[in-house]
Amino acid sequence: MLNHRVLLCFSLFLSPLILPAQDVVTFPSGDITLHGVVYKPKGTGPFPAIVYNHGSAAGMLSKQAFDALGPVFASHGWVFFGPYRRGQGLSAAAGPFIGDQLDAASKHGGTSARSATMVRLLQTDHLNDQLSAAAWLRKQNFVQHDRIAVAGNSFGGIETVLGAEQGNYCAAIASAAGAQTWAQAPELQSVMTRAVRNAKAPVFFFQAANDYDLSPSKTLSEAMKAAHKTYEMKIYPAFGKSTGDGHTFGYFGSAVWADDVFRFLNQQCGK
Repeated sequence: MLNHRVLLCFSLFLSPLILPAQDVVTFPSGDITLHGVVYKPKGTGPFPAIVYNHGSAAGMLSKQAFDALGPVFASHGWVFFGPYRRGQGLSAAAGPFIGDQLDAASKHGGTSARSATMVRLLQTDHLNDQLSAAAWLRKQNFVQHDRIAVAGNSFGGIETVLGAEQGNYCAAIASAAGAQTWAQAPELQSVMTRAVRNAKAPVFFFQAANDYDLSPSKTLSEAMKAAHKTYEMKIYPAFGKSTGDGHTFGYFGSAVWADDVFRFLNQQCGK
């Protein structure tokens, strides 16, 4: 099913263009070395760029998302940088997998321990990895350093919200941010609400109507409104046939959301 969606994105956005090639790169995060993939538009640049935060999928499953998204961003003139945070994908050897850490916390302390561990890791190790990726990207000569945005889905959407507060981005695109964990994690709600109230970057929140929980986008956009911050929020029609399909809309639904996302990026980051 995932491969079908990847091909759908490619056919709608890139045919008959040749798919851009990805480069595998390394970058430091503190005292560890992480890996990521970069897709570049045609030409010499410099180009605007996006740091894309993957979710919590195990193994190399995030590669399917990057393979779907990278060519879409490159075809719209944006460098796509998909860093693998510690413990996942090409950075699996750099640290423990967050899913294993959360399972261990659940085993010893139940739901509350799992939630507390999740919030701690996403605000520390994983946020550090994101910001390190952005710092690496900012040093590249093919990137317009004042036009770097951040995006992400699911856990990556949470990271995007945290990055909008802590990073130096021109815009943020948060899809399905915390949709699977919001209701069970009041501490996460507080942290994300604080982050959007203090956000340095405008945020576009979006989800498919059949995602697990639409509360994060609705609540966080209202918090930004109350704080007089720039934001947009959109709930799209159901994607696929299940809540799981809806939750991957940010990865595989670019045929639907691309016009809105690139309009927002170009408005907030300039052309």
